[in-house]
Amino acid sequence: MADQDAQSPVGSEPPALPALRWDEPPEGPVLVLLDQTRLPAEEVELVCTDVPALVRAIRTLAVRGAPLLGIAGGYGVALAAARGYDVAEAAGLLEGARPTAVNLGYGVRRVATAYWAAAGKGAGPEEAAAVALAEARALHREDAQASRRMAEHGVALLEELLPGRGYQLLTHCNTGALVSGGEGTAFAVALRVHRQGRLRRLWVDETRPLLQGARLTAYEAARSGMAYSLLTDSAAGSLFAAGEVDAVLIGADRIAADGSVANKVGSYPLAVLAKYHHVPFIVVAPTTTVDMDTAEGTSIIVEQRSGQEVTELTPSRAVSAGGGGGMVVAPLGAPVYNPAFDITPPELITAIVTEEGVISPVTGVGLAELCARSSQVTIS
Repeated sequence: MADQDAQSPVGSEPPALPALRWDEPPEGPVLVLLDQTRLPAEEVELVCTDVPALVRAIRTLAVRGAPLLGIAGGYGVALAAARGYDVAEAAGLLEGARPTAVNLGYGVRRVATAYWAAAGKGAGPEEAAAVALAEARALHREDAQASRRMAEHGVALLEELLPGRGYQLLTHCNTGALVSGGEGTAFAVALRVHRQGRLRRLWVDETRPLLQGARLTAYEAARSGMAYSLLTDSAAGSLFAAGEVDAVLIGADRIAADGSVANKVGSYPLAVLAKYHHVPFIVVAPTTTVDMDTAEGTSIIVEQRSGQEVTELTPSRAVSAGGGGGMVVAPLGAPVYNPAFDITPPELITAIVTEEGVISPVTGVGLAELCARSSQVTIS
């Protein structure tokens, strides 16, 4: 187990992580991504000049995380429009890049709808492309604002559940600035607790098989001067048994209408452990992650990824959609079960925190009422 006890001085914050940005060099507009497959070894930018390049970046996890995928999808449509490509074809390619992440489809449809509405009113290609870009930028700003509000609501919930104390928080996968237009979802709550001087320890699951916790969350925690410890996914049970976890904070890739949550595989076992040990299990996600058209968790499509991600240990720079290129750790041809996500039912979830407020207990009725207040709910 690796420990990091550094604490950043109050008011001393590292520069924001540029996870994604739009740029317009002389040769034409591009979408620039921080290549997350290269972290934490090196910070390298990946330049996407067209939608197929962006689709590859999404599938290889160079850009990832539900909110950021929505933003990337929106900018992808704007990129296609600005470069004169077929927007409908581009939208179809982007929506199919990762089926579980509902934000991706939301961002694509929202910007494409704005583009087609402008074109339908007689706007020329350049004017319609400008409308698409403005919509993508609006989505980006809104996500940053949502991140701030989720952090506020999350900290208030922790104080309500566990008043007047510092916290040891367990998190899974990566939910920080690398997945968001702002400071993230679940990680943003922990970061705000840290800034208040109330974070005793952030427990970081390594998150097998691609180690998003070890590579990315630990990287963000270290940059922010947070006290954190990295652990193997299978060690979490011993933490609960020792009474070292005050609350679990995770994000979500899709939330069904009944309150079931799809998140990085390994989330469901944490929910079971938390329930047994009477520890709050909190999901933090923007309302763009809610899919009211998916009635229940069993209807969520769970992406199956390459078995090579499990049978090989790949260096961060070699993470890819197909795996390969790493040290072999299993017999040749070993059958592999490698779902990208698992589904946590609402009865195991203490609360869902969104930018619009908190749902607790988690029910379909409560979720519908909250979403009725939001203009951000995913639509078909």
